[in-house]
Parts: sequence; structure tokens; C-alpha cells
Amino acid sequence: MPKILLDCDTGIDDAMTLLYLASLVKAGAAELVAVGTVHGNIDPRSGALNTLRVLELAGVDGVPVAIGAPRPMAQDVHYALDFHGSDGLGDTGRPAPRGEPTAEAAPAQIVRLARERPGELTLLATGPLTNLGAALLLDPELPSLIREVVIMGGAFDHPGNITTHAEANIWHDPEAAELVFAAGWPVVLVPLDATHPTAVEAPWLDRLAAHDSEPARFASRILEFYIDSYAPILKRRGCVIHDALAAMLIAEPDLGTYVERPVRVELRGELTRGATIWDARTAPARDDRRPVKVMVGSDVERFQERLLASVFAL
Repeated sequence: MPKILLDCDTGIDDAMTLLYLASLVKAGAAELVAVGTVHGNIDPRSGALNTLRVLELAGVDGVPVAIGAPRPMAQDVHYALDFHGSDGLGDTGRPAPRGEPTAEAAPAQIVRLARERPGELTLLATGPLTNLGAALLLDPELPSLIREVVIMGGAFDHPGNITTHAEANIWHDPEAAELVFAAGWPVVLVPLDATHPTAVEAPWLDRLAAHDSEPARFASRILEFYIDSYAPILKRRGCVIHDALAAMLIAEPDLGTYVERPVRVELRGELTRGATIWDARTAPARDDRRPVKVMVGSDVERFQERLLASVFAL
């Protein structure tokens, strides 16, 4: 059974991912050990409160939620309020959660739990990688203690979604991302190349809206805000629930197809800062960096049906 330590910036697609993870937890198919939040879609305290809101809505209690880095390592902070709303949940005005975030900082939580449960934890990162980078600086032995790192981030043959070349999670903190890809632990990377083809469209959204449960009504309502943001990009009614695809790979790795290549992050380019770089040549140069397992395709129908069923199951 996967034991998941989630690091996120709870906006709309993170919220959908939490609903999916909650369904696994309630079915006894996964353990959500803890959550840490980071700057990204929203500030980390708001993200922590949103995380608690969603877990409480889904009926999952007792998961500690820690607040993490409020800004990147080497640039100004940037929020994605245009895609996620001023509250991170599509301006839905959800009531305050019953619970409170813990006093422990998210990077310290990563280190502590890895030390307490060596070799057990899958670290799922669906936001900027600042907390992971900070945890690596706190404990250089961390890569030997984590079972696997699964990251939603990056773009290779797909255009960036925040600049022409850079995907948002990596662009928000390129220095931290470069630390993570250089660390030598097992990494699965889920880039825009894999997530964009999984966009949910009108029939899927209509099925969600027709389901009469509180989690489904919540999911449908927050996605309506997201759909409006995606209209200029997709040119049709729909949206991309990026983070849920990364989460689903933990339980169902055969959902995807992969290539293995070392990955680097561009730190200095005037037009390409934050871009993820790999050597795509048929005979790539020798490289001493550990290859990253990069997802390049998925069973789209299976992903969409699993995600919908997870919300209906709550």
C-alpha cells in the first residue's frame, strides 16, 4: 500500500487530487501520511487551510498539514489567482476548516518523516519544489530515505504554460527544481506533455455535475472557475487536472508510458529560465546524472474514469 507524503499548493487541481487521494485512503488503498504546502497557486497558509477544507469535506481526518516556504529561493513570489481564484478554490467562499495547520515547517516535516520511516514514503509534489529543495539542504541523506519522488512539472515537446518554454511549478522556483533533479533519488516526472492530452471536456463535466453528493457538487463548482480560465487555451469547454494524473501513477504506474533521461533546469536563459531540458537525441551524450522517469503518454480514458469514480465514491 503506498504511503504518500504530499507537497502541494492547494488550488483547484490540487483539490481534485486531494479528493482522489481521499478516496484511496477511505478504500484502504493508500495512506496519506502528511501534507505540506508551498507558495504557488496561492500562499502556503491559504493552501494549508484549503487542504484541511478538502480533507474534511472528503471525510478524512487526522492528516497533519504543515505550512512551507512562502517564496522561492532566488526570485519573487508569483501566485496563479487568475486560474484558481483569490481563495485558491475558485472564489467559492468555503467556511473555515475545523482543524489547524501544525506548527512544524513543511521542509522539516519531510526530513522528520523520512527519518522515522526510511524507505517507505512516496513524496508527491504537485506545486513548486521549494520545500523539497529546502529539505535536501537540511538533510543531505534525504535521497536515500525516500522510496520515490513523483512530480507534476516541466515541459519538453509541449509549450510552457507560464512562459514560452517553462511550466509553472518549475518556473516558480527553478533553483529548487534543479536541486531536486540533481539529488540522485528515484524521480517520476509528469510534464505538460502528458497532462494536457488528459483534458476533461463537456461530457465528463456534465456527469460530474449530475452527481448528487457534497464532494461532487464541490468539485463541479470549483471546476467551473477553472473552465473559464482554460477557455482561451483549449478553445472549448474543458480543463486540465494536471496534478491528479501524477497522483494516480502512484497507485497505477502502468497508466503511463515513460522514457528515462537526465533532466536539468535552465537557470540563466533570458527567455528560457525555468525550462526543463533533456537530451532527446537518439544517441544522447554520456551523463553522470541519474535519469528521471519522464511520463510521455497515458491511458486518457482510464485516468478520466478513475478520477470521476473517486469523487463519486466519497
